[in-house]
Amino acid sequence: MALSLETLRKRAKTLRRDFAAGSTEAIKRVQAVMPDIQALKHTDALHVIARELDFASWPKLKFAADAAQMTRETRIKRLEQALYFGQHWVVDALLAETPDLAVAHFGLACALYRLDHVAQILATDPSAATREIAGRRPIVHLAFSQHLHGGGDRDAMVAIAEALFDHGADANDLYHHGGDPNAPLSALYGALGHANNMRLSKMLLERGADPNDGESLYHATELGHREGLKLLLDHGAQPNGTNALPRALDFNDHAAVKFLLSAGADVNEEIAPHPSGEAPFVVTPLFQAIRRRCDAEMFELLLAAGADPYARHAGVSLYPFARACGHREAAAALLNAGSDTTLRQAETVLAAAADDALRPGMSVDPSDLPDFLRMLPHTLLGSTRDLGHISRLIDAGLEHDVPDEMGLPPVQIAGWEGLPDFVEYFLRRGVALTHRNEFGGDLLETIVHGSEFCPHRANRDHIACAEMALNAGFAVSAALVDEAGDEEMAAFLADRLETESAGDQTG
Repeated sequence: MALSLETLRKRAKTLRRDFAAGSTEAIKRVQAVMPDIQALKHTDALHVIARELDFASWPKLKFAADAAQMTRETRIKRLEQALYFGQHWVVDALLAETPDLAVAHFGLACALYRLDHVAQILATDPSAATREIAGRRPIVHLAFSQHLHGGGDRDAMVAIAEALFDHGADANDLYHHGGDPNAPLSALYGALGHANNMRLSKMLLERGADPNDGESLYHATELGHREGLKLLLDHGAQPNGTNALPRALDFNDHAAVKFLLSAGADVNEEIAPHPSGEAPFVVTPLFQAIRRRCDAEMFELLLAAGADPYARHAGVSLYPFARACGHREAAAALLNAGSDTTLRQAETVLAAAADDALRPGMSVDPSDLPDFLRMLPHTLLGSTRDLGHISRLIDAGLEHDVPDEMGLPPVQIAGWEGLPDFVEYFLRRGVALTHRNEFGGDLLETIVHGSEFCPHRANRDHIACAEMALNAGFAVSAALVDEAGDEEMAAFLADRLETESAGDQTG
């Protein structure tokens, strides 16, 4: 790039100043890019400068400039990261600048579906198919690559997989996430649960990959389709002990639940509502269906399959829990099935909060409640958009900033879900901004993760949530920008980082 970023930043400041002063030339330049804008913010000025240089956005221009200063080794590492996280525009930018980045990195050649290069290497060095590169063997690099969704050649990907298998690649290969020996992630999980690559998943299973790897079946319920789920079950995946059934209930997915029940899922299996199995309480699928506000059809399905309507959890029966959650369909189904309908004093208060029928003096002591009732605000954030219900529960005595079994306080759950009105509510009440959940994330990092992985992200506003977190005192780091898999979020964070670097946070 001929011009330095510092020069371009100065141009943006000048443009913004001239626009505010009514300069005809500045107004003409801005309106050519943003015709409806009235007040030019710092990030808007940067965007105009980028577009004038034929870049889609300032983050993309800045990345191109930064990439020009990267060493080859740094570019290779950044390309690995981009392929893993599905940051397709980063992949394109790096390869446009340095097309031969994968020449000396066989794992990258596989992840980029460079068939000719892979074939050439294997022809002269067959052992390359099983040699570890940067902590992973080639089949794992291929499995975790999301290049398939960024324009990668599907046929080339298949041919590379076949070539690796022909030269000794193991369908049960894995790598240890973060170098943790207790966090193995299989190639099958990479292809199926991480990269949503059904063709490679099928190839791995056909070559003996274990469908019971502790991850794949659970995450197959999150893909928005059932192809991966059916593929695993057809190859002998066992649902019990995986939490796959309760995870399917999280999405009210009737077809997935039917698949799992047909494969032998225990409709009364006690499960921990946490993938690690380390939750402080256990529940049955019927209880989970209440927590996730499944519809009447789902309750009919579970009850017809033999779900026990008389089950109790920490001394609480299903009907009072349905009432406390404000789930009238569930309560009606349980009433018809003969569930115990007795409500004790605390349960009466929680039901009144759900029904917007709290009377003066009605309250609960959260320390006297079992965890699943104490954590009702957390539960409802994953299943309802009724802020009034949650605020009434808190008014009745439930805590607004206590972490759940995953270390997530309500504000972080709201952020991951992309619900700005809920984030605003909890921030207004006061939360521990320094708190990190058990995954190591703070509020801003959790929001960024949700922008990529929340199943409902298309209909949520993670950008607004991130802006609230930033306004509450969080700061953007360059590393967080790099890790943002959602391009819009990455662009927002990069713009904000640029604004903060320019000392213009109010602009």
